Amino acid sequence: MLNEWTYCERLGVLEWLHGEFDDNADTVEGTWQHRRVDQPGKALPEAELAGEPMDEPFRTRSVWLSSDAEGLTAKVDVVEVRDGVAIPVDTKKGWPAPRSEGGVWEPERVQLCAQGLVLRDAGYACDHGYIWFVGARRRVRVDFDEALVARTRALVADFRGVAARGELPPPLVDSPKCPRCSLVGICLPDETTLLARQAEIEPDAVELRQLMAPATDTWPLYVTAQGARVGVEKGVVVVRSEDADTVRARLGELSEIAVFGNAQVSSQALGAAMREGVPVHWFSYGGWFVGTARGHWHKNVVLRQAQYEVAADKERALAVAREMVRSKIRNQRTMLRRNSEGGADKVALREMARLAKAARAADDAATLLGVEGAAARAYFQAFSGMLRGRVGGEFSFEGRNRRPPRDPVNALLSYAYALLTKDATAAVAGAGFDPYMGFYHRPRYGKPALGLDLMEEFRAIVADSVVLSAINGGEVDEASFIVRADGCNLTDAGRRAFLRAYERRLGQEIRHPLFGYQATWRRVLDVQARLLGRHVMGETPRYVPIETR
Repeated sequence: MLNEWTYCERLGVLEWLHGEFDDNADTVEGTWQHRRVDQPGKALPEAELAGEPMDEPFRTRSVWLSSDAEGLTAKVDVVEVRDGVAIPVDTKKGWPAPRSEGGVWEPERVQLCAQGLVLRDAGYACDHGYIWFVGARRRVRVDFDEALVARTRALVADFRGVAARGELPPPLVDSPKCPRCSLVGICLPDETTLLARQAEIEPDAVELRQLMAPATDTWPLYVTAQGARVGVEKGVVVVRSEDADTVRARLGELSEIAVFGNAQVSSQALGAAMREGVPVHWFSYGGWFVGTARGHWHKNVVLRQAQYEVAADKERALAVAREMVRSKIRNQRTMLRRNSEGGADKVALREMARLAKAARAADDAATLLGVEGAAARAYFQAFSGMLRGRVGGEFSFEGRNRRPPRDPVNALLSYAYALLTKDATAAVAGAGFDPYMGFYHRPRYGKPALGLDLMEEFRAIVADSVVLSAINGGEVDEASFIVRADGCNLTDAGRRAFLRAYERRLGQEIRHPLFGYQATWRRVLDVQARLLGRHVMGETPRYVPIETR
């Protein structure tokens, strides 16, 4: 962590205090190059015995040591003891830096010196160490002189002071350090800087660097077969069912597991998913989002403390809620304007434009709720105009109904909203929030209020869009539904077809309307959750939701 702090103060706080981490090619390669030195070796000899004559130098790996006096704990890759002197050796994957002091950048020199200070406090003589560069296959010596020791101790004190105050340092501005940082998609340096300065500059006049972290190679696993059993065998998730072929997927390739209805997940599979950080979501057979099981909660207590403070402050919570509802209405209006056959209802468009302005001016939560309800009525009254050639018969739509939905269109809408609730809840939880404490939706037992808050701006542009494409594109038809007296449900085949359409939508790349770079809808959902965190932490003056143009 001291290495990260020396490299970038914001990175150090994000990793240590907030518990954030993400891999990229560099960190994965570094872990691979460390695979040998991460295997613990022999116990280090007692300090008083280290000075005794030895036939050959003592050498061991992966040594954990701590120092209360220095306020440091370290896992030293390699410790060599020669002639009574302990020498730490740190492994780095690349090559010496020609433009740095002695071929070693300051973060690496400070990290190695910190290891030396811990060894000194344990009673060993230690006046230098080495960096082993795997790429160059050679060592570079670092002497622990007074200047380096003083610099190391000063950085430790500064780091602890900022962490104790719960501060998040501002992002670097246009820094060459950012593009290859593994946390760039979490830190969002350029996006945060732009939004923090939005009162001073025009967003359209700023060209952001393409710093977005690349899409991961993980995918969701949906278990829809009733009676299916989910187990795990040597890191591979195995889904067995009497009515379908056995499905196998490596756990490391899964972003989540979603289980519908009467399917069983073994305790071994659930434990393995928790250890790997793969959430398991449960839905009812009809698609109602029941809940999520995940491993240890996100470590970012500082963000959750700020979240509770904002939620308790009616004015600050209302400011966030107004932006979310306004965005939802404007996105619904855009959907009508783009997709209505024969042209959108002009009356509805004018009314929704008026209500979007009214949402931003609402002076309390009750008024905002009324504005949202009025906009929803106008939107769904005109919704059938977007069902191209399918109005009437099995796809007649006369308005929104639910719990249970009574017709195929409403069944699809409810199912899409349940899936989006799951993804929005996972996004806010992944950003470090408490998903059950919202700013617009009021807390209630078992209700992911903040997840529901975030999904508002995505309802039309993701969930409704999937419903329209599935119907208008013929991916679902009358055979995809079971209509009974107690409501309408998708068949297994219809559910699978709709899940494919939903995942295709989330994987679709768009040009971000504010930042201008390409990103999938799934990534945009994650970005919005993290931008909400930047606002809650006080880095940006207001929360800016996603709006399509």
